[in-house]
Amino acid sequence: MADINLFSRLGNLWKGFISLWISDVEKNHPEIAYENSIMGLTAKYEKLKYATAAIIRRRDDISGRVDIASKALAQVTSDLNAAMATGQDDLALVLIQKKNALDAELADLTGEAGQATADADDAKGSLMAVKSEIGKLKAEKDRMLAKMQSAQARIQIQNQLEGLSVDADVQALDKVREHIKTTVAQASLGKELHESDLDVRLKKLQSQSGSVTAKAQLEEMKRQRAAATAQAGGTKQM
Repeated sequence: MADINLFSRLGNLWKGFISLWISDVEKNHPEIAYENSIMGLTAKYEKLKYATAAIIRRRDDISGRVDIASKALAQVTSDLNAAMATGQDDLALVLIQKKNALDAELADLTGEAGQATADADDAKGSLMAVKSEIGKLKAEKDRMLAKMQSAQARIQIQNQLEGLSVDADVQALDKVREHIKTTVAQASLGKELHESDLDVRLKKLQSQSGSVTAKAQLEEMKRQRAAATAQAGGTKQM
């Protein structure tokens, strides 16, 4: 008993997996889902059409029997009138019994004919409803698939536009700017390192010292010249 329950549960689980897989396939390919529904309704329509044909055939059979019974009743009624007119009472009694039987039969057939006609009308209505549903489903399929194709095209265009976005160009330009700044910084760093070198600083100091010495010599020469000029002027006055 436990094994049977286990196999039953495994079977249900497998059916569940298959159902989920089919559902995913139908989502990705909606035309398959629509086609399956249309095929299912079409198969139902064919079965219903066969059943409707049987109901209509029964209605026609009963209608034929009603016609036969009506004609027989009319004939018996005519014969009964003739028998009574000619005074044939024994024949009239037989015809009366036959007429009563035909009246009862015709009443039953009339009731069956009415029911058969109603059944046939209902069956035809159901048949036309299924046929109409098939037509609506086909139209819906074309309409919805067209909408989906349009939506997919819009998404594709949007993705392409996003790929052509200026953000990518701006990002590329930012990288170029960053590279330029880095290069300038490297150049500045080289200059700073050069100026920080001891030999460079010593040469710079020596150059500055030479300038200071030259300036001192120039000032001394100016002072001596001024003194000589002043001395020469004093001698002339004496």
